[in-house]
Amino acid sequence: MASDKHCWIGFDLGGTKMLATVYDAHFKPLGSRRKKTKDFRGARNGLVGITKTIEDVLQEAGVDRRRLRGIGIGCPGVLNLDRGVLIHSPNLGWRNLALKAKLEKTFKCPVVIGNDVDVGTYGEYRFGAAQKARCVVGVFVGTGIGGACIYEGKIFRGTTGSCMEVGHIHMQPKGDLCGCGRHGCLETAASRLAVSAEAAEAAYRGNAPHLLETAGTDLTAIRSRTLVAAIKEGDAAVEDIVRHSAKYLGVAVASLVNLLAPDIVVLGGGMVEAMPQVYLEHVRKAVREQSMKSLSRGVKVVAAKLGDEAGVMGAAALAAEAYDARHR
Repeated sequence: MASDKHCWIGFDLGGTKMLATVYDAHFKPLGSRRKKTKDFRGARNGLVGITKTIEDVLQEAGVDRRRLRGIGIGCPGVLNLDRGVLIHSPNLGWRNLALKAKLEKTFKCPVVIGNDVDVGTYGEYRFGAAQKARCVVGVFVGTGIGGACIYEGKIFRGTTGSCMEVGHIHMQPKGDLCGCGRHGCLETAASRLAVSAEAAEAAYRGNAPHLLETAGTDLTAIRSRTLVAAIKEGDAAVEDIVRHSAKYLGVAVASLVNLLAPDIVVLGGGMVEAMPQVYLEHVRKAVREQSMKSLSRGVKVVAAKLGDEAGVMGAAALAAEAYDARHR
């Protein structure tokens, strides 16, 4: 079992920035490093960057490398969880990267990799908005839409990989083309990318003058904060677009409630962090009106509490569990 001298490192490689934090045995943070995810593009850069970051964050925390007892990493993309291999991550440009084996060889401790939304939801279960729940559903809205389920303390998963691809629930039979190659996925209607694209069109047509002035029609410039600012400045068209997307998200969550009967649904990601009340309002309404009463009664829909810390804390907690399991 772990002692008070041991420490853990959690990584979150989702989003545009990577966060790494070293924790003591009680999950008190001792040091952190944040870097742009683009600096980790390419498998070779990724492995070198992660190794260097671990060394840097241990040095910053003043922690001897021999105290490190586990590393947890949350990654976007297709993973083989049993082998610890990242099969393909378009965001990172990684293919067939054996993270677990390579890092275990270097640092002589257990390494656990998981889907970034899985570990983020697990972080909320262990330390945040969903503590002590029997069944937790997490839905995170950012550039895409990710989902996860924690059931009786365990991440719900497939045979070898992650599951709960909420963003690819089929919503519109003749909908827009999704990045997965199909038409009409939830991501085409409710992701930040979808909202930004529609808002850019509204700006181009003159229906969102503040957005046009501040960001133009450049999708890379229309972030969650940009949308919030446009709404505050009176761009009613942008608010309508955001609310319409939140309604679609609510329909999907209501279906998840019918399937899984969770105690709690945690909403997170950049869009929810920027506009929590909008998303909570529409998702709660959809759950009330579109889920079976016997399953939705008592379900709580809440915003995530931990923000960027959810992924690193969840990953570190999984690493601690792996260490304990190996030393029972």
